[in-house]
Amino acid sequence: MGATATIADFIVKTTAADFPAGSDEKAIKVIVDTFAAILAGVSSEVAEPLQKYLASSGESGVSPILGTGRTASPETAALINGTYGHSLDYDDVLSMIPAHPSAVILSALLASMDNKPVSGNSFIEAYIIGVEVGGKVGLGMTNDHYQRGFHATGTLAMFSGVAALAKLHGLDAPAIQQAFGIAASMASGLRRNFGTMTKPLHTGLAARNAVTAVRLAMCGFTAAPDIMEAKAGFYSTYGTADSDPEVTARGLGKPFVISSPGIAVKKFPCCYATHRTIDGVLTLRERLGFDAGSIDKVICRMPPGGMHVLIYPRPVTGLEGKFSLPYSAAAAVLDGKFTLWSFSDEAVRRPEIAALYERIDTHETPACRGDDPQFDKRSSGSRGFVEVEVLLKDGRRDQIRIDVPPGAPARELTWDELQEKFMDCAKQAPRISTATAAAVFKSLRVLNTLDDVRTVSRQLH
Repeated sequence: MGATATIADFIVKTTAADFPAGSDEKAIKVIVDTFAAILAGVSSEVAEPLQKYLASSGESGVSPILGTGRTASPETAALINGTYGHSLDYDDVLSMIPAHPSAVILSALLASMDNKPVSGNSFIEAYIIGVEVGGKVGLGMTNDHYQRGFHATGTLAMFSGVAALAKLHGLDAPAIQQAFGIAASMASGLRRNFGTMTKPLHTGLAARNAVTAVRLAMCGFTAAPDIMEAKAGFYSTYGTADSDPEVTARGLGKPFVISSPGIAVKKFPCCYATHRTIDGVLTLRERLGFDAGSIDKVICRMPPGGMHVLIYPRPVTGLEGKFSLPYSAAAAVLDGKFTLWSFSDEAVRRPEIAALYERIDTHETPACRGDDPQFDKRSSGSRGFVEVEVLLKDGRRDQIRIDVPPGAPARELTWDELQEKFMDCAKQAPRISTATAAAVFKSLRVLNTLDDVRTVSRQLH
């Protein structure tokens, strides 16, 4: 059996009974976090052009666009919700792809629930299978796909959306193979667009493409049934010499991604590659009690490749600031905390920030590589370790090593931390009251007990 057929067979036959113990709790945390990220996008920079795009299309539909009171066709709702979900770079991270699959999956699922109830258990089952398939596609493609310049959220996490929808709608194996064949010809996303509105658009496009591919397959549209492994197929075209679809096929459910390596939930609303540095500066700031005026030097030592996607040494917009290590370190020194405002244009352009840049040294060094044999397969935010050293004007100095960022599976955010993030994000959607946000959070915490997930999407509409 070829890789595409093996993936399809896995989606059909795998059920919640096959998941490791504790999978529901882990999945619910990321799902709650993803709802938060989508709501936060309602007031982001992408919101106005997306709403103009929706208005200009003149289309109608019943699929909800969260936080707006508007509806659209399933494809357009998935596009907009997905773009919202990644607009602030505050959504999940699956380093093995490396990508942000959950906004793709949720946006596709929310757009495709039609007029029938979807239980919380069915929603969770589809989500976990979506994560599993997308993660193992990434494993087979290897990190070289990302290094070539592809944004894996658009190219690989799209298959997470296809798999989740196929499970939710009960497609048989041949139809799933057709859906994968259709979707493979839609895969897109280039890293050069990081720091612009088009980066989160990749997430929206992936969600939309997943919806389109599955709907077409359900209507009898055809595609190559062996798209993943065939010559001139997905792996041979988008991959490298090391890409192997059989690695994907053999790895399904062994172990399940939801439990190992797990999914990271972001504590800070910016590129994951900055998070260990931010954590280090904030920890030393609390330990030493310094402020911006007492700093002589901040040295951030990164592993080789750790700054690969941090392409803005002197950002001028909030979006660029999310991909700037000097800005992230400077803001940590100056503010001692991070909120959604920290990555606004106003925050990035502060003179106090510019004054700190000359005292901040960020560089990669082989010394931060560590002894991980999987180093070259890890993303910028999870490979090796990060060292932060602070030198103060009064002669004091201290340094710290950070191996794991907060919110990573080994340092999970608590439910209290998630609630704080959820409520902060919900404030960005003016239609959603504090009381409604609190009620939805309470419902989502017990998502596996809900009879119909549509009650949540209606409250957040």
